Amino acid sequence: MEARLNLLGNPLAGKIVKHLVGAGRAVLESELPVSTQELVKLRASQINGCGFCTDMHTKDAVAAGETHQRLHLVAAWREATVFTDAERAALELTEEATRIADGAGGVPDEVWERAAKHYDEEQLVALVTTIALINAFNRMNVAIQQPAGDYQPGQFG
Repeated sequence: MEARLNLLGNPLAGKIVKHLVGAGRAVLESELPVSTQELVKLRASQINGCGFCTDMHTKDAVAAGETHQRLHLVAAWREATVFTDAERAALELTEEATRIADGAGGVPDEVWERAAKHYDEEQLVALVTTIALINAFNRMNVAIQQPAGDYQPGQFG
């Protein structure tokens, strides 16, 4: 399988990706735990069917010390006992914001309030930005059929 476009070799795509990656670096400098960021990226990527990002964020999470058990349970986080209440709130917000077209009116107030109980304003900005960025990357990779499986942790940064 070969991607329809080379996002790293196209000058315009390179500029666009550079800005998206720059926004992601700003999130990394926030107080939102990196483990939460990776769980969020993985869950959104699973929902969107993005094999490349699912592969990437699973491997990056393991390289950052995440356990295989927790990664295997991300898709079933509601029934899993291995996530904190804060992580559960972040995963719930991720699902609602990723499936935004499925819910009339967007993210429900009660979902936002559960996240706001665990994260301050800066962390919520980082969380919402992480969700938005991973959804952008998912959509790009799914549209161009970016192959999955060969990513190496830290490959892009």
